[in-house]
Amino acid sequence: MPPSDAVPSPARFVVLVPVKPPVAGKSRLQGVDDGARTALAAAFARDTVAACLAAEQVAAVLVATDDAVLALALGAAGATCLPDGATGLNETLVQSAAEAARRWRDLVPVALPADLPGLEPGDLDAALAAAHGALPASGQAFVPDAAGLGTTLYTAEPSAFAPRFGEGSAAAHAGAGAVDLTRTCHAPLGSLRRDVDDLVDLATAASFGVGPHTRAVLDDLGLF
Repeated sequence: MPPSDAVPSPARFVVLVPVKPPVAGKSRLQGVDDGARTALAAAFARDTVAACLAAEQVAAVLVATDDAVLALALGAAGATCLPDGATGLNETLVQSAAEAARRWRDLVPVALPADLPGLEPGDLDAALAAAHGALPASGQAFVPDAAGLGTTLYTAEPSAFAPRFGEGSAAAHAGAGAVDLTRTCHAPLGSLRRDVDDLVDLATAASFGVGPHTRAVLDDLGLF
């Protein structure tokens, strides 16, 4: 008998990725100049989206960003891009989920940050397979970051979609009844939990392996 988190139904999800314009993103990456932060933020987004597009359970990726150049690159890779007309992260995700429901009514929305440069499609597939089993009973599920405080994935049936990203988001999602997928999934989900906020996070991600766009920028900068 296959494990409970074996892939049951491919291409059931639409991943929502909010992306700040790279020039304004990753302000906590101290120790590198503004140009390097901009290049790294753009590379993180491109590698994150590429991994999502490569996941078997993902039918579509919807990116919300006001950066026209990055939108062109992500669109060329296969993502659907729209302007970010909201004022906060959770508002952007709710707006994106509504647009996803309009375009792909049968897909379940999944919120993912754009700072997972080492994301492996297999880890995302494993988490979404576990979510497939959890959502009918709970309505919501999430994956905490490596520190256990933040959130790197949140998914819910469209009628229950209420992301709580921000400080203490893991506790907020759990408190709202979302299932912690690290407790139900047989896979460790390591690459899905390694978001990058600062250079320590980046060094950790690089030690495990990052996507080609991030690797190229790191090589150009002589980092890690």
